[in-house]
Amino acid sequence: MGKESGWDSGIAASSIAAKMMSTAAIANGGGVAAGSLVAILQSVGAAGLSVTSKVIGGFAGTALGAWLGSPPSS
Repeated sequence: MGKESGWDSGIAASSIAAKMMSTAAIANGGGVAAGSLVAILQSVGAAGLSVTSKVIGGFAGTALGAWLGSPPSS
């Protein structure tokens, strides 16, 4: 039998998201806390992002990566 919709549901095993959820659940005594970074990212992933949000996130991620990857100033 095939899929009934074009969407896969749930978080893929061994993905970064699964590891984040596991770590958050262990740290919180068995569940992911509402309002935590993991819960927020899960909500955003379920709802989707607008193109504008993706562009802003891309620029922010690029800037952060460039900042973290730059050599320390002396």
